[in-house]
Amino acid sequence: MYPGHLESMYRYIYILVLVLLSQGRMAAQCEDYPVAFRNGEKVTYKVYYNWKFIWIPAGEVVFEVFENDSMYEFRSTGYSYPAYDSFFKVRDNYYSQVTKADFSPVTFRRDILEGHYERFDSISFDHDNKILTEYFGLSRDRCRKVQLAFEECVHDMLSIVYYFRNLPDDMMQEGRILPVHVAFDMELFHLDVAFKGSAKKKIKGLGQTMVWHIQPELVSGYVFTEGSLMDIWVSADKNKLPLLVESPLRVGKIRAILKNHLNLKHAAEYINE
Repeated sequence: MYPGHLESMYRYIYILVLVLLSQGRMAAQCEDYPVAFRNGEKVTYKVYYNWKFIWIPAGEVVFEVFENDSMYEFRSTGYSYPAYDSFFKVRDNYYSQVTKADFSPVTFRRDILEGHYERFDSISFDHDNKILTEYFGLSRDRCRKVQLAFEECVHDMLSIVYYFRNLPDDMMQEGRILPVHVAFDMELFHLDVAFKGSAKKKIKGLGQTMVWHIQPELVSGYVFTEGSLMDIWVSADKNKLPLLVESPLRVGKIRAILKNHLNLKHAAEYINE
């Protein structure tokens, strides 16, 4: 696996895994809806890397929710297994804080280690003045400061996942192309996502499960080729959890599968046959 492959997979899981629920209106992205999660929720995914038709278990990604009187806090960690560390060690940490009033992001932090690749990314959001301030670099001590203006509400890589989980089901339409707007790596990214409809799908550990299928476009570069699409299957219940994520890379493929979950707000309505 090449530097950045696992982190890029985590990145797109965070950003795109639930974008099918968006109406495609930036102004709507910081409105308040009844939340689909609760304090103490913990969801874990197992990540596999495919090399020459062999799927290698490489690591895991964990998402956690914390709540106080005025804020929701989201934390996520990505790490490689000890047996995989000697080949490519991954220790990724993400943190996001949003207001309960309208779900607008307040702060975001990303601190990652992948082999010899390190990055630190910290963003503060000023929604009144429509400006975000970002510190980005190799580490906390070696950062570049940038400021970006945005016209409407904008999210970070982690808050957008939880916001989209809250949106009502009637916002989905098969065949709709949905724009997504999110800030990271000193840029504002605008990506399109196609909603492919609902169906039953056999997923490892879950059996035949009712899902929504979406295909987001990927940012081309040294990890993804131009025109690449990611496939994401999301639980067709009130939790709206990503169950399976698959993506091509320039070399090989990568897959994330739901391993377990704790303290969901709603009962998991999986169909196992």
